[in-house]
Parts: sequence; structure tokens; C-alpha cells
Amino acid sequence: MSTAGTGEARSSPRVIGEKVLRPRAQVEEKVRSMIFSGELRGGEKLPPEGELARQFGVSRTTVREALRSLATEGLISKTPGIKGGSFVQQVDYQSLGTLLRDSLHHRLQLGCLRPDELAMVRQYLEVPAARLAAEHRSATDLSTLRQIVARQKTISVDDPEVPDLDSRFHRTIAAASGNRVLAAFVHALHSETEPLHYLDLSPDVGRETVRQHQKIVKTIAAEDADAAEAAVVEHLSYLRAHLLPTDANDGRAQVPLPLADLPTGDRRLGGHSSTA
Repeated sequence: MSTAGTGEARSSPRVIGEKVLRPRAQVEEKVRSMIFSGELRGGEKLPPEGELARQFGVSRTTVREALRSLATEGLISKTPGIKGGSFVQQVDYQSLGTLLRDSLHHRLQLGCLRPDELAMVRQYLEVPAARLAAEHRSATDLSTLRQIVARQKTISVDDPEVPDLDSRFHRTIAAASGNRVLAAFVHALHSETEPLHYLDLSPDVGRETVRQHQKIVKTIAAEDADAAEAAVVEHLSYLRAHLLPTDANDGRAQVPLPLADLPTGDRRLGGHSSTA
């Protein structure tokens, strides 16, 4: 037998298969794809759970779990009562952001995009988002931002809730901008780059970060677009100065953003600062 033949015989087969989705995930993905394709339109009522279970060949519990997940994403809403049911929502920035995030994630995994490219775009978008939020924010937006900051002040830097609160803070500002496309991109990019995971988050850095969040909220509440923009630039500049070393991250947050830098005990993020 020739050497070439032996090599072919011993070579591993090409892997093209992938794990089959669980029934719930299959139901979820099918309904989601129909919503994004426009086959299911905003306001349309879905068939009853029992009928969906029959169509998909799964249990009603499986359908119920899938619909609950889609409702969490903001793709459908569930209304109780005789005339209630599951209705397709108009696609908002959160569901669009989820679609963008998944697409970006796949391209990152394939090596089509670099993490630092996403991080730079995210930082660029957060500056105009804050400016627009100062011009268009609602009372609900302000209430949400204040609740997030209040929670940040009560927890320690090693609390597992910290990254999610930070992401919610920046996504809420983007949503308050009134531009759904901008909000969708910030939602997707913040979820995919996870900036706090690449920050040297000491108690002092945590407290200063929360004080900066408070300052951003105050400028947005005051409808001062210039001050809001400056506060976000100051915040991003501060974070850049406290990133982990390059060899401690994969490049998702180690990005030099060419914006002009502005002047800039207790383990609780908020500490005992009197800054409001």
C-alpha cells in the first residue's frame, strides 16, 4: 500500500454536522424566523398552544416554554382572557438587536470580524446616543436609569449582576435616543463585546464608574446634550485607562478610541460618595 493511500485512509472525515436543536429551541427558532421574514406580521395572533403543539408534534409544555422565551425577547406578547392569546409584536430595537448580536457573534466565531472592530464601533455609537437621549428621553427612561444606578451603588464589584447592570445602563441610554436602529446596534454590540469583563474593576474603579454613571444621568435629565456627550467621553476615556493588559483579554475592549480625554475602603460600587 502506498504512503499516500495510507494517509487518506487515516485522515479524519470532514465534520459538517451539528447538534440537533431541542424541540423547544426548534419551535422558538421557527416562529422567530417567520417574524423576522415578515411571514408573521405585527399584531397577528398565533394559533392556540394546543394547535401549535399539534403542528410541531411536541407537547404543549414545550410550546409554552418556547413562547415564553419569545415574549422575553419582545417578539410576541401574551394577553390573558377569552379574547387573549399570543400576538406578534412590532419588531423593536431589542428584537432587532438580538438578531444583529447573533449575526455578529457568528461572524466573530468564523473570524470574519475582529473583536476590536466591534468595540470601536460600540464606543463611537455611545457618544451620539447620549446626546440624543438628552434631547428625547422620557420620564420612564430616566426612571429606569436611576433605578439601575441606585442598584449599582448597593452591590460590590464582584457581584455577578455588575456586567448586566452596566449593559442595561448603556442600552437604556441608546433606547432613550429615540433612534431604534442606533439602539439596536448598541444593544447588539454591548452584548457581544461585554466591556466590563476586560476592565480592571477594583473597588475604587467601581465607585468612580458609578459616579460617572450618575453624572451622565444628571446631564440627560437636564436635557443638556453637550454635557451628556462630554460626560460619556469622560466615562469612556476613564474606562480605557483601566483596561486589563492586552494579554489578559481577546481584544474586545482594548481599543484606542480617538476622542479627546477630559479631566477626570468600601467595596460597594457607590461607596459613601455624596455625589448625586
